[in-house]
Amino acid sequence: MDSVDLELFADYHQIHLSDDGSTGDLSEAWTDQAVVDRLAVVDDAMAIGTSVNVTVAVRVDVLDAPPADDLADYDHVVEGSMQVRSGRIVVMGCTDYEPDAARFRVPVGPVRVRAASSNLAEAERLGVDSDEAPQTMERLRVQVWPAPSGEPVVVKRWVGESGLRQGR
Repeated sequence: MDSVDLELFADYHQIHLSDDGSTGDLSEAWTDQAVVDRLAVVDDAMAIGTSVNVTVAVRVDVLDAPPADDLADYDHVVEGSMQVRSGRIVVMGCTDYEPDAARFRVPVGPVRVRAASSNLAEAERLGVDSDEAPQTMERLRVQVWPAPSGEPVVVKRWVGESGLRQGR
């Protein structure tokens, strides 16, 4: 397993993952439901929604198999699939400069991504000031493993104060 910790600016409340070289356009994928679910997906890219529009702590884990169930440790958990043709994924804030973004080797083919968010109550409470200290930052763990393509799913829904109380 490869793991890397990053701090990324979640401009427009989102972090992007894509196949290296992707031309996927996420603008149409941000439906009303995708905003509520915090996940927008196209063939070879996805955007993970965040509570805050500031820097968030992001841990990226590249796995060989599906992760263990540790949902109790997280506030909001979503999963989606994407195609990786290059053998590398790019992880970045949505307005970051893509050539400088972090890249991770993953198997070619379909991968599953689990995005698990935590510390949302504190991050939402402090809003634009949440990134001033590690203990108040929104945290996002992104796990990637080879798996057949599947529909996006909300595994655990955050029902905090941000208005994300709507269901499917």
